[in-house]
Amino acid sequence: MESVEKEADREVNREDNQNTGRKDNRDAGSDRKKILITDDSELNRTILINILGDDYDVVEATNGEEAIAILKDQGDTIDLLLLDYVMPKMDGFQVLNEMSRFRWKVDIPVIIISAENDQSFIVKAYELGASDYITRPFNSILVRHRVESIMRLHLNEKKMVDLAVSQITEKHQNNSMMVHILSGIVEFRNGESGRHILNVQTITEMLVREFMRISDQYRFSEEEIVMIPTAAALHDIGKISIPSSILNKPGALTHAEFTVMKAHTTEGYTMLRSIKTYRDKPLIQMASGVCRWHHERFNGKGYPDGLVGDDIPIAAQIVSLADVYDALSSERCYKKAYSHELTMRMILKGECGVFNPLLIECLKNLANVIPERLRDASPERAYKEDIQRIIENTLRSE
Repeated sequence: MESVEKEADREVNREDNQNTGRKDNRDAGSDRKKILITDDSELNRTILINILGDDYDVVEATNGEEAIAILKDQGDTIDLLLLDYVMPKMDGFQVLNEMSRFRWKVDIPVIIISAENDQSFIVKAYELGASDYITRPFNSILVRHRVESIMRLHLNEKKMVDLAVSQITEKHQNNSMMVHILSGIVEFRNGESGRHILNVQTITEMLVREFMRISDQYRFSEEEIVMIPTAAALHDIGKISIPSSILNKPGALTHAEFTVMKAHTTEGYTMLRSIKTYRDKPLIQMASGVCRWHHERFNGKGYPDGLVGDDIPIAAQIVSLADVYDALSSERCYKKAYSHELTMRMILKGECGVFNPLLIECLKNLANVIPERLRDASPERAYKEDIQRIIENTLRSE
């Protein structure tokens, strides 16, 4: 029987020896907007309900954790979040961070409520995605006006985004479809379930956004954030050249078979770089690098080139970690799926190689979110969300 380290390494690549859980519960006949008021002060909640209760349906949360639970459960029924900053268990800024990870800020505008008037505090609230800011003590006219204005602005923006999404999606759907067809061929030959590529793309996108949140070392545009997961879909394209007898062998690979298997990295790179018409396009340049270097390791003990640290392109580093997670947590012809908890322990203990410490921190931060996101992932949702984010950021910057 293979050792834990060898088995884990092999499960990463088969050759070394994946809005969230929110439900739509809105009543079909209800036209009233619903506001979630989150404040640990019963008095503050009562005042806001007295101001808004005649015009809106109101849901209450007494702390940030309760608010997140309500957002998960009631989902698309929430049209606006009034969010206090100072709360036990999870404060307002922590709630905004969680909403960012679940992508809820795309759908739900947030108004921060606080007695804090410091300029840096207000700036941070906006930077974290708050749509507006209201100070206490509450002015009823101001509260009603801000709430109405933010809802109207969000609705108009959503209509513009939906229109643009439908137009851009129709224009670019074929490009995305071809990428998934090519990657699907590899999955079919490799005896995989068809979820591997989608899972790797989903985790890749999550890692990219978390990386940007915790570090200024790399900054990606929205177009690049879409491009990296798309490139991830092609990371194993070189396996087309590997014999099926090796790809789908249920037992341990021999040294010679392992050598053949490792060649899929350079084969994928060569395939994409040989497409003369498109090889200078940013997507093909990124994808070819991901193909070649997604089995490199941060300490130089990967392959095919033994690159060390940030000599490995960051896109390849991110896809590599996403690939590891899904390989361990998914069933293969030679193994059962490992649990999320065991997968995390193996990665964090270095049983699958050494990764960028910042990416490991990102993975730990996302640990509680990944399983839920993978369960709800679909190619159509992921594609439309990517296009939607590009458009929204374009509109806001303009």
